[in-house]
Amino acid sequence: MVGVVLNRVETAARIAARRTSSPEHGAPIAAPGPSFAPPTAEAVPRARGRAFRRRGAAVALVLAGVAFPAPAEVVAPRTLRECIAIALVNHPSLKAAAATVDAGQQRVRQAVSGYLPQISANFSPNRRQTSGLAGTGTDISATVRTFDFYTTGFSLSQVLFDFGRVLNGIQAVIASVDALAYDQATQRETVVLNVKRSFFNLLATRRLLVVADETVEQNRKQLELAQEKLNVGLAPRFDVTQAEVQLANGELNQVTARNAVALAQVTLRNALGVTEPVEFDIVDTLETPPVELNEAQALALAYDRRSELLSLRAQEATKLAEIAALYKDYLPNVTGSATYNWSGTDYPLQDTWNVGASVNMSLFSGGLTTAQIGEAKATLNSIRFSAEVTRQDIALEVREALVRLQEARESIRVAEKGFRRARENLDLAGERYAQGVGTFLELTDAQTSYTSADASYVQALYNYRIAVAALERATAQPIPTAD
Repeated sequence: MVGVVLNRVETAARIAARRTSSPEHGAPIAAPGPSFAPPTAEAVPRARGRAFRRRGAAVALVLAGVAFPAPAEVVAPRTLRECIAIALVNHPSLKAAAATVDAGQQRVRQAVSGYLPQISANFSPNRRQTSGLAGTGTDISATVRTFDFYTTGFSLSQVLFDFGRVLNGIQAVIASVDALAYDQATQRETVVLNVKRSFFNLLATRRLLVVADETVEQNRKQLELAQEKLNVGLAPRFDVTQAEVQLANGELNQVTARNAVALAQVTLRNALGVTEPVEFDIVDTLETPPVELNEAQALALAYDRRSELLSLRAQEATKLAEIAALYKDYLPNVTGSATYNWSGTDYPLQDTWNVGASVNMSLFSGGLTTAQIGEAKATLNSIRFSAEVTRQDIALEVREALVRLQEARESIRVAEKGFRRARENLDLAGERYAQGVGTFLELTDAQTSYTSADASYVQALYNYRIAVAALERATAQPIPTAD
């Protein structure tokens, strides 16, 4: 029986280790249904592509460094997958969760000790004194004797039969470790989601900075054009001042965009949980392959894989085992014992031994056991109701993620169309103003519309990636992407 229990303990430890170290939960979701591809970088106009290439594919970041367990050189991470790997190694909340699981595994060992023999040894040297009366008649004198006395020995006790009470206790502790491991998985999923949000937010702010830089460059060219036309008497002074206002507004937006990038870097650093500076570049991967998942599939995955539900199921198993153990308190238990002692005033000591067994049964405990069982049953009911609430919350989270994914998909299509039209409108307005048939106000309106459409397209791509990340979190299932 002890061997079976120890095997169960080691199996539970290995399962917990796999849950905490595995980078993904299960196989990726296939992409059934109609084909849909969010627009790629090649789909946007060439002028915007040149602006991105001018700034390069990556922006150097100085983030707090990575405390890897081995003193090896840190390779600069570039992808989302690498950032997640860093967070899983370094984030303090995951370290705290792992320590909690380890503490639970030690409690399993404590519970198993109740099935094993309890052996103790003792050694006791004493200095003793005795006194008495000696003599006859009137000649009576007191005698005093002082001597050393030694006692040493061993004792052993073993539970022989307790109707499975200790075994139920072990089962309860093992189930509680399972619950802790699922809680650790929940914390891991939260960390991964925060990394994804921070990563994509940094990508979006970088692209918006490119938009701001491109707008400032175009505003400078428009100012130069207005100044040239003013110099030859083909434009009023108003065009120049209006261009200067547009340039100032663009530069202000540029400053805001730079600050947004810096803030996004700080947020990503915090999400990674690193503490020492290390430079790395991140690859722009806002575009992603299509994701199609119907509600029934998503709910089935969530109900089967969400660690919150699995933790509550393990907590329910814990309470059931505790209740079974408490009921055994009404029954007797049999304990065997053996001792072997040596004692005397001088060596060699005299030896004695005894072997026996005892039957213990509580006849009356003031209702303690009954109250403990009642408390455990009430807690079990609370866990079951909490599981139902969690199930409903997960269903809501899955449905919201699917709705937001559909919204983000449509937003990309509309935003790309608006971006193309705004680019075309800006080119036409620029040509009309250069030829003297259009007003500068038309050109500034077209520039404002183009900048807004460009930013809307970037925001739509960001929303799509966040919607995919939320769906992954809701279903506890990775979705294949280009990361």
